[in-house]
Amino acid sequence: MSTGLIALLDDIAGLAKVAAASLDDVVAQSTKAGAKAAGVVIDDAAVTPRYVVGFTAAREVPIVARIAWGSLKNKILFLLPGALLLSLFAPWAITPLLMLGGAYLCYEGAEKVWHAVAPHGASQHEAVVLAPPENPKALEDAKVRGAIGTDFILSAEIMAITLGTLPDVPLWEQAVVLAVVGIGITVGVYAVVALIVKADDAGLAMAAGERPISAIFRRRIGQPSGADLAARPVTQAIGRGLVVGMPWFLKVLAIVGTAAMVWVGGGIIVHGLAGYGLPEVEHATHGAAVAAANAVPAVAGAVEWLVTAAGSGVVGLVVGAALIPIVQFVVSPLLGLFRQEPKRHGAASD
Repeated sequence: MSTGLIALLDDIAGLAKVAAASLDDVVAQSTKAGAKAAGVVIDDAAVTPRYVVGFTAAREVPIVARIAWGSLKNKILFLLPGALLLSLFAPWAITPLLMLGGAYLCYEGAEKVWHAVAPHGASQHEAVVLAPPENPKALEDAKVRGAIGTDFILSAEIMAITLGTLPDVPLWEQAVVLAVVGIGITVGVYAVVALIVKADDAGLAMAAGERPISAIFRRRIGQPSGADLAARPVTQAIGRGLVVGMPWFLKVLAIVGTAAMVWVGGGIIVHGLAGYGLPEVEHATHGAAVAAANAVPAVAGAVEWLVTAAGSGVVGLVVGAALIPIVQFVVSPLLGLFRQEPKRHGAASD
């Protein structure tokens, strides 16, 4: 009996070693996949803050939380099982679905560029395509839906990149790595977004704070301490800098976010076309990027990335510009047929 117990304990120890090795593999694979998807993650962080601009300070964090929750559901409930099922039963469908999502990003980005260049025409287009919000709650809901929709495409790209790093990994490990990467990226991205949108409020509090050190320990009464007097000029200067600088930073981030949608969407289209036997655009962009990088070897990597992104951005703008009239005159009227409410009885006699 004691021999059997020892054998059982030995088997348990062996299983524990296997589980530990598997856990190490999952951590390593998750780290590798997260690094591969870093570019799209940065784009996601740049895109999201523009959906929060224009709302009261009290609604900023709740809106970010709603978008983050929608992003998490996108990844865990839809994209994770969808990616695994497609990779098992219909791998041929992954590229066209990604290209469809890329086209949506191109359209969104091109529409934002049009709004910056010709706001009147863009506003007329939006009035046709989008129903005007009836109240602030409807406006917030529309913004959240738009942010979650954009996040869905970027998240699909992240999941596709992650899955591409796991070609010879068991299915259960693929699922765990996708979940780890999805949750980790969502928490990281939206924590950064929350910090960005609340930075001006923090700056205002710092600029007005008379007891920066005492406030940390929740001592808000009495005379400022010596540490308060020493730290106050620095904290107030930082606070004023945040108050003045954050509006400009958010404007720059909005531009970066629009550019990110265009170049990510264009990049997906270019890569997809190459996969379908039309590699000319990808080859031309790569050739131009390599030539530019060779011209400045000191910063060759950065220049090659910039030229590649610019080439993808040009493709994204062209595709998005072509989609704007299609959405306005074809897609929107077709969707309107399904959105129309049936007439009430007696409406004809009113």
